[in-house]
Amino acid sequence: MSDTATVRPLRAAEVTEWDLTADVVIAGYGIAGACAAIEAARAGADVLVLERTGGWGGAAALSGGYVYLGGGTPLQRALGFEDSPENMEKFLLAALGPGVDTGKIHDYCEGSLEHFDWLVEQGVPFKQAFWGEPGWEPPHDEGLMYSGGENAAPFNTIATPAPRGHLPQMANKRTGLKGGGYMLMKPLADVVESLGVRTEYDVRLQRLVVGADDRVLGVAARRYGKPVLIRARRGVVLATGSFAYNEQMIENYAPRLIGRPAAAIEEHDGIGIRVAQALGADVAHMDATEVAFFGDPQLLARGILVNGRGQRYIPEDTYGGRIGQATLIQQDNQAYLIIDEQALEQGQGTETATPFFRQPPKWAAETVAELEADMGLPTGALQATVEVYNRHATDGADPLLGKKPQWVRPIGAPVAGFDLRGFTAGFTLGGLRTDLDSRVLHVSGEPIAGLFAAGRCTSGICAGGYVSGASLGDGSFYGRRAGIAAAANTAAATPLIDPADQ
Repeated sequence: MSDTATVRPLRAAEVTEWDLTADVVIAGYGIAGACAAIEAARAGADVLVLERTGGWGGAAALSGGYVYLGGGTPLQRALGFEDSPENMEKFLLAALGPGVDTGKIHDYCEGSLEHFDWLVEQGVPFKQAFWGEPGWEPPHDEGLMYSGGENAAPFNTIATPAPRGHLPQMANKRTGLKGGGYMLMKPLADVVESLGVRTEYDVRLQRLVVGADDRVLGVAARRYGKPVLIRARRGVVLATGSFAYNEQMIENYAPRLIGRPAAAIEEHDGIGIRVAQALGADVAHMDATEVAFFGDPQLLARGILVNGRGQRYIPEDTYGGRIGQATLIQQDNQAYLIIDEQALEQGQGTETATPFFRQPPKWAAETVAELEADMGLPTGALQATVEVYNRHATDGADPLLGKKPQWVRPIGAPVAGFDLRGFTAGFTLGGLRTDLDSRVLHVSGEPIAGLFAAGRCTSGICAGGYVSGASLGDGSFYGRRAGIAAAANTAAATPLIDPADQ
């Protein structure tokens, strides 16, 4: 049987017996699934979570834990930062396009304060401390950081800069192993358990089960190679993650990520998107990708980034994801860092959560001309770039790209070059088109009855750009909406008689 055939909906008339039954069935136990389970259970629904691995957490538990929130959260205010939903919205509209869902961004910004309070009520801890240095994440347990280039050009002239990367507090965290993401998921998983939500592990989603009217009635799955049929009286919530590890989908939709996936878990194979597409679900922004750039932010800010022609192309003190997207998509993945000895020593002397990015430079020379020749750049190209940069840097200015004055200093000698070609990887941002109640929309624009979705299997608030914390932010926010809407779908609890129920 072809892979396409296996994801086609299963007609309920073919089901003779259900193995499991619940009001709301949630596929995926990451951040979106956990939040959906909490809200559905509190709304009085009998909830069952299906997870394909052996435990809760998903990619969220292995992430840095950023939740993108703003509008004047208690944490922002306590640390002296002013923000408003309108200011947050202005920034996100500029940073996450083109083609953003303006209604969804407005909705998310307006609900951000309440969502922060909700997370705290679930037991998620945020320390009242700010980390203001360049970096992937704080090296300690600080709770707030800039995580989207809000304070860098061009966005610092579009909206008032405010840090919105909210990080759960965790002692002795280990970046990439056990960090803020774990401390985000652990309290939520505890609440899920306390509410009596049932969980079934090692269950792989395969197909949706639908009635004669195409309303979603449940799911067909497999456990240890054996089929499992699960009935959903009110609705199914898809919270299955991105398609970063589905090679065919990457080739079809986001080919620049071929060979460079960076989702935290390989279970992100797009199954939730595919089973819904097989029922006629619409998708959006399937080419959109987050792109990480594996450079040390402390060094990047102190030097200049140039492309394969020796030319600068982005302010070096901006958000790393923005650098990654610009490098991969606009510069054919060609990047070099040019930095002098004094700046290199200063940068390497700072604290960092990612010391593994601090490798020795590939080239070192007494002059820029010698470095240019060693790097194989066109004669005069890098020299011209450095000359123009230094001319303005003597006045602490960067009129070309707008790097902040605190990082602008003439490049002296000796000088080094870091080879950062190909230093990118990412995950997908596109997915199922959903409305503000997390209902999955058919290509006709109508909601698919009984089907809801949240998290990276959907097209959330990001379209082209990205900010760290957007995935955990809109995944948790719209996961809650999915749980509430599915639990409220009581009309589906007493459906027209289906052959499978006779």
